[in-house]
Amino acid sequence: MGNESMSRAWTSPQGSTSLGKPVRLTLVIPCYNEEKTLEKCVQRVLRIRDEELALEIIIVDDHSQDDSPSIALSLAKHIPEITVIRHDRNMGKGAALRTGFQQATGDYVAVQDADLEYDPCDLKKLLVPLVNDEADVVLGSRFLTAGPHRVLYFWHSLGNKFLTLLSNMFSDLNLTDMETCYKVFKREFIQGVRIEENRFGVEPELVAKMAAKRVRIFEMGISYYGRTYEEGKKIKAKDGLRAFYCIFHYNAPTAPMPIQFLIYLLIGGLSALFNLFAFLGALSLGWTAPVSAAVAYVTAAALNYLLCIALLFRHKARWNSLMELSVYCLIVVLVGVLDVGVTHVLLLGGMAPWLAKSTASVAGLILNFLGRKYFVFPQPSAGPWKSRPGPGG
Repeated sequence: MGNESMSRAWTSPQGSTSLGKPVRLTLVIPCYNEEKTLEKCVQRVLRIRDEELALEIIIVDDHSQDDSPSIALSLAKHIPEITVIRHDRNMGKGAALRTGFQQATGDYVAVQDADLEYDPCDLKKLLVPLVNDEADVVLGSRFLTAGPHRVLYFWHSLGNKFLTLLSNMFSDLNLTDMETCYKVFKREFIQGVRIEENRFGVEPELVAKMAAKRVRIFEMGISYYGRTYEEGKKIKAKDGLRAFYCIFHYNAPTAPMPIQFLIYLLIGGLSALFNLFAFLGALSLGWTAPVSAAVAYVTAAALNYLLCIALLFRHKARWNSLMELSVYCLIVVLVGVLDVGVTHVLLLGGMAPWLAKSTASVAGLILNFLGRKYFVFPQPSAGPWKSRPGPGG
């Protein structure tokens, strides 16, 4: 075996890990009211230092109301690896990570919650695929492990698995634990990601943006020591709802075609209902049927456009607003003309009126979707997934 192979990181059957070369890991610790656990968390983190692994610890205090800031500053006085940043108002975990990631200088960057739910000893093995240049991101899964795992909160676990499944459907990944805290990144990658979420929605946001960038993602089992709400757990039901929204919002523009079409069915259905009620409402005001139908169709098309922007496609993906709207109107007119033409031809062919109109409507729905996806809101292809290096690479 050559020297190059000997220098690769590895994990022995007994669990000891060698990185093969010196590396520097930045650990971002978001902290909000963690006076009971912060110092112990930092001490546990410091134990993973050795001749191969140097640490940079960035504690981002998110305007704690307890003694966490003074504890963090006291630690920084005696431990040169620690930097403390304090927000002047409470903004959430996502905002704390955004701050910490921007200040990171290590080769790799990881998240370490201050609540003692995760064991820093797992971080070194998560670094192995990164050091070997086999991965750009490594996630620690609480469900891919034979290690210790505290048993708590069935419904939390079920919710986590549902959100992970939903995230996988939209991102085309096959993760087992999308909501995991332990995400370890190459620094140049994470500093190139614009984090928009301020609270716990940052977890599905990061996964969505990792998938969109087609980077190499690995997942490895980790231990988990969950805590109760009495012990300080902060995530709430509203965060689960926000995660649902974030999965939808950040993945939809690059989701697989079948998922995008399902979303468009929702948009089309809502627009069709609006069209119907607008038509009936206009008739009740005494308007003529042709005028009512025209007004209802135009307003439903406007609603469809706004819903496409809000739920599915990226606004101004290629055009400025005026050009985008012009292309949209052209597609609407062309599909409308086609709808009338197909219905007329099918009626001449002897098809029942309801079936002729239904067939034309289905064709129109598909053409509307394709027109919006490829002409009105053209999203550049994410391209192929980044390849792992070949043998000896």
